[in-house]
Amino acid sequence: MELGYARVSTTHQDLERQLDALGHHGIPDERIYTDKKTGATIDRPGFTELRRYARSGDTIIATNLDRLGRNLRECLNVVHELREQGIGIKTLKDPIPIDTTDDSPMAELAVALLALFAHMEAYSGSVR
Repeated sequence: MELGYARVSTTHQDLERQLDALGHHGIPDERIYTDKKTGATIDRPGFTELRRYARSGDTIIATNLDRLGRNLRECLNVVHELREQGIGIKTLKDPIPIDTTDDSPMAELAVALLALFAHMEAYSGSVR
């Protein structure tokens, strides 16, 4: 089963574009989990509920990998933990498609590269 996840960093930001993309992908509203909280912490209510609900064979769909975590280590840890539970991750809008249901080395490389880019982007924003 495909489950959706959308997150924005603050309560002032809008989830609408992410929700539209997930809906257009075919995920019904009742299977979409959301958070309006920074990705700097894994302690997010919607993400916690999603992880409790997801079962082996399910796939979590997000618009971008950085919706799951804010830094390289966290993204990689989340992907690793979910894969160990048999739960895949796919992204809809990343420049390099992510699909961890594919065990190929290219899929692992794509996850690592996008997590690194998200980490670099977050770091460069905090340095300014």
